[in-house]
Amino acid sequence: MIEKDEFVQNEGGVRLDAALFSRYPTSTRAFCREACAAGCVLVNGRPAIKGMKLRGGETVLVKALAEECDNRVAPDRSVPVETVFEDDALLAFDKPAGLPVQPLSRTELGTLMNGVVARHPECAPLGDRPLMAGAVHRIDADTSGLVLVARTAEAFERLRAQFAAQTVKKTYLALVEGSVAVGGTLENNLVHDPTLPFCRMIDISRARAKVRAAPMRAVTNFVPVGLTRRGNADLTLLEVTIFTGVTHQIRAQLALAGMHIVNDRLYGAFAVEGRQGHCLHALAARFEHPLTGEPVEIRTRYPEWAAFAT
Repeated sequence: MIEKDEFVQNEGGVRLDAALFSRYPTSTRAFCREACAAGCVLVNGRPAIKGMKLRGGETVLVKALAEECDNRVAPDRSVPVETVFEDDALLAFDKPAGLPVQPLSRTELGTLMNGVVARHPECAPLGDRPLMAGAVHRIDADTSGLVLVARTAEAFERLRAQFAAQTVKKTYLALVEGSVAVGGTLENNLVHDPTLPFCRMIDISRARAKVRAAPMRAVTNFVPVGLTRRGNADLTLLEVTIFTGVTHQIRAQLALAGMHIVNDRLYGAFAVEGRQGHCLHALAARFEHPLTGEPVEIRTRYPEWAAFAT
């Protein structure tokens, strides 16, 4: 963190945020803009906006400016975490629905990783994405279940390599509307729906507008493992296996096949009053241990909405 530093900007015609980044290359352009917006940068004694054009000769006082090394997850012990596995290399947690995996900024609190680094500070500097703090994958905020976190740099690299090679077998539970009698395999080329301002995945063959992004191949296997009836509606519990990791893969592919995950309103399911999140749970992962190389499978408990099938 750069604090209480002052300099004279000799060159004219330069934006303030650009001048700051040029002066403090250990920061980032985003942090320079953030400091200006927060009133932490004074030009000739007065707060100034990021886009201010400097004439040259101004005195710039930086009261506080974050550096790239400060871009880490802040600890927040108020976030409860349920540990399902722990050794010297690896941690695994059962995340509840409604809790985001990671913060979007270094000042955000209340996510799983805030709770993790409060208890395991060694995770904070790990990985190639500072705000992931050693987490080797993500699940949606409204999806519950397993999240794997490395405790060492070596463990992180080896686990990420397995995810990249698509050798990690990830098993989910999905409660879907209707009765599903047989399992199968779904294959789609998924893209972000270009007609929506928020994230929803569709098959590129169904896009209603021109898509510039390359489609992402997604393969999902599903098997029905339980059937129940709630009110006048049939519900089927599916065990779902994926190796690919496309955004919203399971949610989108099941919906495209007419099997809507309960309470997943983004993908066309009916709303369920009083339910937090949709009925999708990351149940287990099978992979090679990052240090021993031995096969390991880590599992979580069934969520309450799947208890009828245990």
